[in-house]
Amino acid sequence: MLPIAGYADRLSVRPGEKIAFKVSSQLDAPYEARLVRVVSGDANPKGPGLVEEPVAASVAGTYPGRNQPVHLGSYGLIDKTTDLATRPGLTFVATVWPTLPGARKRQGVLSAYDPNTRIGFALAVGEDGSAEALLGTTRVKTRQPLESRHWYRIAATYDPAAGTLSISQARLVRGKVQGSWTSAETKLEAGPTGLPPATMPWLIGALGGHPVRGHFNGKIEAPAIFGDALDTGAIETALAAGATAPALVARWDFARDFDTLQIADIGPSAAHGVLVNLPARAMTGANWSGREMCFRHAPAEYGAIHFHDDDLYDCGWSTDFTWEVPAGTRSGVYAVRLKSGDDEDNIPFFVLPPKGKRTADVCVLMSTFTYTVYHNHARPEARTGWWREMWNKQAADWGAYKANAYDHPEYGWSTYNYHTDGSGICHASWLRPMLTMRSGYITYPDEKIRGSGLRHFPADTHLISWLEAKGYSYDVITDKELDEEGAELLKPYRVVVTGSHPEYHTPAMLDALETYRDGGGRFMYLGGNGFYWKVARHTSLPAAIEIRRGEGGIRAWAAEAGEYYNAFDGQYGGLWRRNGRPPQNLCGVGFTAQGNFVGNHYRVLPEGRASRAGWILEGISGDTFGGHGLSGHGAAGFELDRTDVRLGTPAHALVLARSEGHEPEAPWVLVPEEQLTHLTTIPGLKPAELIHADLTFFETPNDGAVFSTGSITFCGSLPTNGFDNDCSRLLKNVLDRFLDPAAKFPMPKA
Repeated sequence: MLPIAGYADRLSVRPGEKIAFKVSSQLDAPYEARLVRVVSGDANPKGPGLVEEPVAASVAGTYPGRNQPVHLGSYGLIDKTTDLATRPGLTFVATVWPTLPGARKRQGVLSAYDPNTRIGFALAVGEDGSAEALLGTTRVKTRQPLESRHWYRIAATYDPAAGTLSISQARLVRGKVQGSWTSAETKLEAGPTGLPPATMPWLIGALGGHPVRGHFNGKIEAPAIFGDALDTGAIETALAAGATAPALVARWDFARDFDTLQIADIGPSAAHGVLVNLPARAMTGANWSGREMCFRHAPAEYGAIHFHDDDLYDCGWSTDFTWEVPAGTRSGVYAVRLKSGDDEDNIPFFVLPPKGKRTADVCVLMSTFTYTVYHNHARPEARTGWWREMWNKQAADWGAYKANAYDHPEYGWSTYNYHTDGSGICHASWLRPMLTMRSGYITYPDEKIRGSGLRHFPADTHLISWLEAKGYSYDVITDKELDEEGAELLKPYRVVVTGSHPEYHTPAMLDALETYRDGGGRFMYLGGNGFYWKVARHTSLPAAIEIRRGEGGIRAWAAEAGEYYNAFDGQYGGLWRRNGRPPQNLCGVGFTAQGNFVGNHYRVLPEGRASRAGWILEGISGDTFGGHGLSGHGAAGFELDRTDVRLGTPAHALVLARSEGHEPEAPWVLVPEEQLTHLTTIPGLKPAELIHADLTFFETPNDGAVFSTGSITFCGSLPTNGFDNDCSRLLKNVLDRFLDPAAKFPMPKA
């Protein structure tokens, strides 16, 4: 763990509300905390550098350091238990799809067991990858390893009359036993058996102990407890009988309550449980037929939960201090700075204006859902020594944030990474240290090629520092408020501006932006690859976000077949384009190509200056602009968006400038959703003809207007030459016109 690290219970707060900070220190020393307002989170000395203004606040002071651990791994917890020791026998049974059998560690499937005291009864996957039964200090295995990503029925049986402990496993095909069972049995010694006491909790997906350990990797379906010793034939008969099976103690049906943390016991004990650390629900079960892709239409075929030993929703740390935001606090980007000796951390957050009020005409939408989805992205390049050496040197030379997310899986990695079992991470949460959401965090080292190499939160401070340098007043809102409060939140603002990469959105967020735009709002999309992925929020966990990467798109992993629907809201996930709402519908441009983190210039199109939007290009003297900047050394780079009428770009939209020079050796690739074969594309053009950014403008109903840059690196060009450059002038032209109450943007006649 980091020497000192922290997080807040929320990412945004209004005057009169409280925000709580949780800190863990590995140091045997107190730490200092202070509050700052963040103007620039870019440590590059060739730009403005890290710019923070101290803010007098009650949180300032010295606090005792304490270590607060992180407990990774998901499981089901059943506290309401019954006495198992008085039963005439015991059988624990479950259907499993293991993903890391033979990982040299014991993985609990269904257990009432404490591995520390070695008391209790458990069904597990053993260190050798075979099914295993545990009763007190006695263990027995089948010694036939389970195959990864195949379905099995496994059962542990205690027969006191025979004095035996047995374990059985059978391969399943379409939910039915294929072939014969493999079983093993051992005689129990006379004396105490080590049966679990009635007060011992039952766990699904872990072994037990304090803290809980022995986490299972893979899917578990229909775990059940029977209060008798059942042979394999009786097990199948009992499972077929469902809730009416003789001797049934508990049976959990995971095909219920998909959007909750509850796991329902359909047996007589009503031993309902709760899920810890947010494993993945709405997973295909052993009997999935493939006839239905939506779990809502065939819930009985989606009765599995995928558990992982590195799942994490909430670190669960205790609060060290809170801040009640005083009335009159300026809306903006803030951070709590922590320092203990030479070790530091910073915890950014956002202060909004009072609810129902605005304090400026400009609203800056901070993409906190995108920041959270990307949080702690462990980049694959970090595996290599030369890359890490370059990263460490650049961070040290600049005084940048010095912890790399790749080195700290204990805080949970991002949805751009994989779980330890190789499955894609589909859940994100801000209730943990988010190292990539830090002032000064470098994503791509090597300033000669990439400039500052920033993404997401620190990259978006390029826009914040430009607004400050040019003297604009602005309010900050975040994705959370946009999702919860909708278009009414945006309605008072004359202009709404995004940062560099607003990629992840819920349906409510897109609805709000479209309503604002069509109600006469002026919308400025200053990024690339925006409005791309559809996400869902949990009904009872406000910090949880779900992403299913299904059936298309440039993506870090692909969801399993049949698992494209979000458990949180029951809706089809994946690309917004595949949900009938391409980005072009909202802002005129959409994701078309990706390359390395390098940028280039735009070229003014011949019709651009003479068009009705020629005023945008005033002060741009040459035919090209934007060939500079702190992001890839060019305003058009890394991820590019273009217009496409068939995807929703208005027919009257104007492309004023188009990027060029994106050479194949970068390399640049077309997004897969535009390709049909290795030679053909959906638009019918050659791939190279679709690799460019379109600087776009169009009018909307009720005198509204939209301006889009089509590039993720555009804002990085604003600080060049002390904010006096062509991109800065162009952006000022747009913002000033959009802010002008006398400016009119009538819809062109057909």
